[in-house]
Amino acid sequence: MSSIQTPQAIRGTQDIFGAEAEAFGFVVETFERVRRLYRFRRAEMPVFEKTAVFSRSLGETTDVVSKEMYSFEDRGGESLTLRPEFTAGLARAYLTNGWQQYAPLKLATHGPLFRYERPQKGRYRQFHQIDAEVIGAAEPQADVELLVMADQLLHELGIADGVTLQLNTLGDAPSREAWRLALIAYFRDHAAELSEDSQERLEKNPLRILDSKDPRDKPFTAAAPRIDDFLSAEAQDFFGKVTSGLDAAGVAWTRAPALVRGLDYYRHTAFEFVTDRLGAQGTVLGGGRYDGLIEALGGPPTPAVGWAAGIERLAMLVGEKGEAKPDVVVALEDDTAHAYSMRLMADLRRAGFSAELIASGSPRKRFDKAVKIGADSLIAIGIDGGTPQLRLRSTPVSQRGEELEQFLVSFR
Repeated sequence: MSSIQTPQAIRGTQDIFGAEAEAFGFVVETFERVRRLYRFRRAEMPVFEKTAVFSRSLGETTDVVSKEMYSFEDRGGESLTLRPEFTAGLARAYLTNGWQQYAPLKLATHGPLFRYERPQKGRYRQFHQIDAEVIGAAEPQADVELLVMADQLLHELGIADGVTLQLNTLGDAPSREAWRLALIAYFRDHAAELSEDSQERLEKNPLRILDSKDPRDKPFTAAAPRIDDFLSAEAQDFFGKVTSGLDAAGVAWTRAPALVRGLDYYRHTAFEFVTDRLGAQGTVLGGGRYDGLIEALGGPPTPAVGWAAGIERLAMLVGEKGEAKPDVVVALEDDTAHAYSMRLMADLRRAGFSAELIASGSPRKRFDKAVKIGADSLIAIGIDGGTPQLRLRSTPVSQRGEELEQFLVSFR
């Protein structure tokens, strides 16, 4: 017996296979199809960036930067970080690659992200997201298009039932600053009774107290000043155009005045699609407008809005999906016809048929194995008078069945 200990997967990572992998792939394929409908251009990003890309964009004081990023020094002594989210890298690429020439630029991507946090249901240290952004568009129409796209995606995934779009406005920069100062003044009066995290956030990031889950904060967040009392006329008009656009497109929404984004570069629209089907972690898809981010990375003032969604969570809602049956299964009943079966399989696949060959094990039992796969069409290959022969044993009465019969006539 071997004394070598088999390495185990790193905590917070996962190996995806079978029905789970099919659900995962279904989410990605559906996203790719929907993003093409909305004319979002595909982008592929590096898995790691200079640490400053994320520390500047996410803020040095956030939990992601201070506790959760996988950062390391490379051999040149430069600090690099595995990406914890997509938006900062896309913003960096927009600046460094001259993508301003395409503005307004609609971008879509998906792939793995990394955060060192406590693993739980639907949350991993290496996880995967789909992401859609519009960079360089100041109009509320961009917010509406992104939200309608997200709503259509959830419907096409078949998981829209029980999912609610929660919507809020953070106002423009002057509105947000006036609200921030009012929150500081309000929470200072209750500082001693707030949780430790909220006490720490009070001066630096009071908006984040509003979405605190700590029960000690709840009595005070309920009575805190609301953004509506500080909205400028321009900010009210912007939010009104977003909500009227959603109404016109038939997308249901509900106002969530406590929904916030703590970082200063977030403006105007903030939103989450939420469900109670994932336990406490109910956000399915979320995002908002981040008009100040490009500037925080050293670029010119540039409006932008986007959203992201965890593929694992979406796949959990989709549920297990069995592997699709092949169009055709072929049973090789005589090994002397092996070369013939190879030519048939290659031609079937080139003609667009998904096909499975059963050619291992006892030749007598191969047909029974083929039947169990449950394909619509079944072909048996044998030898008759020294010549390979194929027999179409079953095929559906359908256009696809007719196409297969026509293919086999030409193949023979």
